[in-house]
Amino acid sequence: MDIKQLQYFIEVAKYNSFTRAADALFITQPTISKMIKNLEDELGVVLFDRSRKGLTLTDAGRTIFEQAVLVDKAFNNLEMELDNLLGLKKGHIRIGLPPILDPRLFPKLIGSFHDQYPNITFELVEDGSKRIEEDVANHQLDIGVIVLPTNNELFQYFAFKEEDLRLIIHPDHELADRDEIDLSELSEEPFILFNKDFVLHDRIISSCNQAGFNPHITSESSQWSFIEEMVICKLGVSLLPESICRHLNDEVRVIKVVNPTISWHLALIWNKDQYLSFAAKEWLNYAKEQLAELE
Repeated sequence: MDIKQLQYFIEVAKYNSFTRAADALFITQPTISKMIKNLEDELGVVLFDRSRKGLTLTDAGRTIFEQAVLVDKAFNNLEMELDNLLGLKKGHIRIGLPPILDPRLFPKLIGSFHDQYPNITFELVEDGSKRIEEDVANHQLDIGVIVLPTNNELFQYFAFKEEDLRLIIHPDHELADRDEIDLSELSEEPFILFNKDFVLHDRIISSCNQAGFNPHITSESSQWSFIEEMVICKLGVSLLPESICRHLNDEVRVIKVVNPTISWHLALIWNKDQYLSFAAKEWLNYAKEQLAELE
């Protein structure tokens, strides 16, 4: 038995499919099938029930899967520790970023870090806070940027930015000349929101409920630039973070919202139980220093 056999076994168990596991590993389906068959022969047990209903783990398979995950994690930790001991300033960092952020902030951070560590590479995944938290919890991401609060039992976090949301509205709208608007005054307006993967989606609805109404949502998106275009086309109003509003064009008006104000507080999170590589630790420390200066 070798580590590759266990890693292939874990992938098949994860996808419940030889074909999908092979695609994820960039190998052929016969190769992975043969590897699993050799592992079964070596262990003397059947790992998968290959019935017409689909591929599922047997009782023996479930037991071995639990141990295989531990072995694989220990092996990955060993590789990282060896790199650290050898002082290899290289690695790969997986970071989750919500697309609502100021578009210049993190590219600038990553660029200046890359100047110091040119052999460290990055994988940037854009998603809402809810999905980012799931991926950090499941070790699919090393670090994520989310909207607080978060699960303090699962994650460590570093809070770095707090700001209010602003109303964006078409200049021809009857409210467009106002400097300040009570949230309740928007009760009859069609809203364009970020989709349900974003914490701001729930926060805006909750704030509207607090102001005495349930917002009429006409559209949802995962991109602030698309939301801006829909407001320009008079399809509704929206609420965006103050830092994003500074990047909008003159075809929308930006207005302060009160009673209640709606704010968000951003933070870096990482899994308490996940081993962070040298590269991830270095970037996290660097990012914390740079972001602290923004306050």
